[in-house]
This record gives sequence, structure tokens and C-alpha cells, in this order.
Amino acid sequence: MTTALITGATAGIGAAFARRLAADGHNLVLVARNTERLREQATELHDLHGIEAEVLTADLSEDDGIASVEARLTDRRQSVDLLINNAGFGNKGRYLEVSTADELKMLKVHCEAVLRLTSAAAAGMKERGRGGVVNVASVAAFVPRGTYGASKAWVVQFTQGAAKDLAGSGVRLMALCPGFVRTEFHERAGMGTGNIPGWMWLDADKLVAAALADLARGKSVSIPDARYKTLMGLVKVAPRGLLGGVTSKTGRKYGPQ
Repeated sequence: MTTALITGATAGIGAAFARRLAADGHNLVLVARNTERLREQATELHDLHGIEAEVLTADLSEDDGIASVEARLTDRRQSVDLLINNAGFGNKGRYLEVSTADELKMLKVHCEAVLRLTSAAAAGMKERGRGGVVNVASVAAFVPRGTYGASKAWVVQFTQGAAKDLAGSGVRLMALCPGFVRTEFHERAGMGTGNIPGWMWLDADKLVAAALADLARGKSVSIPDARYKTLMGLVKVAPRGLLGGVTSKTGRKYGPQ
């Protein structure tokens, strides 16, 4: 049996990955900050699918939390075959409305943790000649929209570069770039969602199915929905100045309330 490690595993996209991978017969290492929720999730997945689900409590905004997950990823006795770097969050407010401390905390989770955990996992995978890493980014990576988008742009660029460097090694790396997904993300950030059009929402389970299919195809970037593929195609041809104004207005309309 192969083993997958998922950060931010207890809700949203992370929980959808856990459900799908458990159903496919993967053992799991579930990582999040809430031990009680992790244990409940691990028990449920074990009972439903007969897989082993290990619990690892870690706060990836802290060095100790990142280090504990690095240690698990580099444990040669219990190798991890698939890493899902899903943990993340958004800050409510525009640039300069959010404290520098909060911005740096987000960058630690979105960038430093992703770099360190990907490196820890990929080194062993390269030695074994197989493995995969999915780094969850966002379509916000492709538009000039604040620190959140900038951090996700880093995830995309890093993942694409690492995928190219590891080509032919048996290790696949992919940046997953969803749009709006029905999860706890916006609620945790204090963001209103009532004015987001229904057609913009994605289902987390369908998103994960599409993402895993793209990983199997060897894609380094996945935008797993035709609606968002079309939108991002338009973004590529839109003038940057116009795009900046539009995304700023969109952020005020569909962002924090």
C-alpha cells in the first residue's frame, strides 16, 4: 500500500483529498492543527475504507510544526509516496490593512512550508524513482491581486521549476489552481461569500478527481474546471493595467465583507 501525506487535511480540499485517496486504498498521514478533528477523521476513514490513517498535529506557521512534518517525510522506514501541500489561509483586508506579522505568517505557510516539505519529500522520492507532490495554489496566482495572490504565484513558479528539474526522475510535481471552492476557507478569514455568483463555485470532491487525473497525465499546472480555464485564458490576453483594475474591483466585490 502506498502512503499519502496531506496538510490542512481536516477541511475543504484537504479533506476531499483524504476521502478520495482513502477510497483508492492509500494509507494516510493527516496533518492539521486540531488534534481532535484529526483523530475523528482518521477513525472515520479507517472504518470506511480499511486503510491506516496516522495523525500528525502541526502548525505550519511555526518552525517546530514544519520540522515535525519534515521529519515524517524523511522517515525511511515509512516512506511517503504522495505529498499534498494543501494548508493555507487568507487574510481579511487589502495591503497595509493587514499587519506585517499576519502577512509573514501567511508567507511562512504558503511559501516556506511548501518549499521545505516539497524538498523533504522529493529527495526520498527521487532516490526511490517514484512519487508525486501536489502543491495547492489558486487561480489568484495569475492575476495581480494582493499578497495572497503573490504567495500563490510563488507556489506555481516554484512547482513548475522543480518539476522541470526533476523531469525523468519518476517524481511528478504539480501546482493545483482552483477557483472558488465550497470550504471553510472564506469563513475562517471572515470573508463574505453571499455575493459570489453560483457558477463560480466548485465542488471539492470533483476538483480533487480532476486534479489527480491531471497529476497522472504528468501536468505541472492544473486548473481543474473548464470555466476557470476559460477565465484564465482571457487573463493571458488582457492588458496588465486593465487587469489590475478589474481584479481590484473584483476583490472588493467578492472578497472580504
